[in-house]
Amino acid sequence: MADYNQYTRWENQMHKAKLPRWDDLPKFDLYMDQVTALINDILGPLGIDTITPAMINNYVKHHVILAPVKKKYQTMQLTDILMISLLKPMFQTDTVRSGIDQITAGDYPKQAYDNFIGQLEDRLHHLGEEQVQPAAKDLNEKLMQVAVDAVVARLQSEKLLHLIKRPIRKIEKK
Repeated sequence: MADYNQYTRWENQMHKAKLPRWDDLPKFDLYMDQVTALINDILGPLGIDTITPAMINNYVKHHVILAPVKKKYQTMQLTDILMISLLKPMFQTDTVRSGIDQITAGDYPKQAYDNFIGQLEDRLHHLGEEQVQPAAKDLNEKLMQVAVDAVVARLQSEKLLHLIKRPIRKIEKK
């Protein structure tokens, strides 16, 4: 019962989760250490693994995000890193990049990012409640809904696994 109460407390914590919209992010360029601190501060309350400078450098190296200008990162790169951090546990980074490109092809990056974050926040705020999503008007919107559902399902399953994790008794051979 204690584990269930812990899960309920976690759900209630997620009901209050606040994620930054595009305009909430810094209006000035950031150095790598500032980027990692910001991203980790944003995603830490969700239980998302921390991001490291090496990870960001790999994203740049593999063209998953744009290279920094004079070692400084801009809002577009911050939003990409946030989205990648949320989605990479379920998808390969090139798949995440392809999804971001697809969605932003039909919508401005700011609108697409704000829409994704808004949907994610809404789902987190209503965890544990029966929800009926409105029908998607196109494939891009459906892609976004499915991605949001994947992030929420992953967060829930990781929390539940953590709470029910018990030592597994090994069966000895006779």
